[in-house]
Amino acid sequence: MTDTGTTQSELARLSGVHQPSISQFLSTKVDFTDELLDRLLSCMGYRLEITRHATTADLTPSERRSWLLHRQLATHLTRSTLPQWRATILANLDRLRSGVRGQPHRRNIDRWQTIVEHGDIAGLRRALTGLDRDCIEMREVTPMAGLLPDEERKKILRDIARSRTT
Repeated sequence: MTDTGTTQSELARLSGVHQPSISQFLSTKVDFTDELLDRLLSCMGYRLEITRHATTADLTPSERRSWLLHRQLATHLTRSTLPQWRATILANLDRLRSGVRGQPHRRNIDRWQTIVEHGDIAGLRRALTGLDRDCIEMREVTPMAGLLPDEERKKILRDIARSRTT
């Protein structure tokens, strides 16, 4: 906007996007879709070009440990294992619900419940393996305790300990 001398008000008139929305985007309070961002940029003579490349996830040691354990559990997830796990998961959710406070955690417990009750394998797999902040926070209140075979759990924990000493 600085390069083109376009004000928020002018951009709003050109694009049809409300000025307060533009202001919130510029202050990083909201995100725009790629399509909307491209529309705004085109009003200033630019276009959006997206380059994709893989990057290593920046996880804390605790988040990495949780992700590795959940990723291993995801290798066992099938349409037939989810019904076998259902009772354990629901019991774990009840236990978590009685001891958890705070809105993000309570909301995530409800989301786990919905995923399991609907048999949403793709959603469950995403929660188990995803690296975005949403999935990381879901795993903070995981109802998956007791599902990963003990030997696999111990191996992952040994591998983590070994990697910290090298």
